[in-house]
Amino acid sequence: MSEERLRIAIQKSGRLSEGSFDLLKSCGLKVSRGKDKLYGRVHELPIDVLLLRDDDIPSFVADDACDVGIVGQNVFEEDRLNLEQEHAAEAVMALGFARCKLMLAAPKEWTFDSPEMLEGKRIATSYPGLTRLWLKEHGVKARPVMMKGSVEVAPRLKIADAVCDIVSTGATLDANGLKPVATVFESQAALIRRRAPFSAEKQATFEALLKRINGVITSRDAKYVMMNAPRSAVAAITEYLPGADAPTILELAGASDKVAIHAVCRESVFWDHLEELKNLGASAILVLPIEKMMP
Repeated sequence: MSEERLRIAIQKSGRLSEGSFDLLKSCGLKVSRGKDKLYGRVHELPIDVLLLRDDDIPSFVADDACDVGIVGQNVFEEDRLNLEQEHAAEAVMALGFARCKLMLAAPKEWTFDSPEMLEGKRIATSYPGLTRLWLKEHGVKARPVMMKGSVEVAPRLKIADAVCDIVSTGATLDANGLKPVATVFESQAALIRRRAPFSAEKQATFEALLKRINGVITSRDAKYVMMNAPRSAVAAITEYLPGADAPTILELAGASDKVAIHAVCRESVFWDHLEELKNLGASAILVLPIEKMMP
């Protein structure tokens, strides 16, 4: 690997890995790698890709073994809490995918009505730092019990009274006689970088990558809306287009009292918006996805 190529760490398998490669693909970047190899190369920009365990990504970036990384905020924050701030990697931006929640879960027979119920309890978790922080913020003295994997079996094995673990559907908790009772941390994928400055070449590549990522994120919920409408209703219709900048108004051939309105809406266009537009006289309404948009 060339020292002038930006090195990015990505989870080697799993939901976060799939989302990371989808993001790079949406940025117009194709990663070439052999089957089962832990290294890849991007041809469109001078970027090398290293495939790692998600738990290793923050330390690889913090230690300058990689320049940037895509990692779950839960993993990054847990690593940051276990290090001195100046030695941790630096968060750049949230990426909007791989969302999950770190939740406290208790036996179903508990009537959980406040955090004080955890006073003096043992809580099995793979995230002791985030768990301790939540307990401290709520003024509860409880003891996190560190476990790697199969955290949900801890109460059944009398290792702990409750658990704090990543929850998606809750099916695993339910199968082990547990129920989620409080959210400790809401997470999504994030881009992180090393604290040491980049060379001029790497900085240019990093900025080019950020522009592409920002373009993908900006276009993710944006929609291109087109419609015909009475000229007299343009001002009112513009008010109902969510997050839109000033729309483009075009003359319609042979219809002096009507115009075509084109607008980019920077948030989702829901059915209730469409009904309001119809009530204001809009017709032939089209809502189209935007593949790419540079902010």
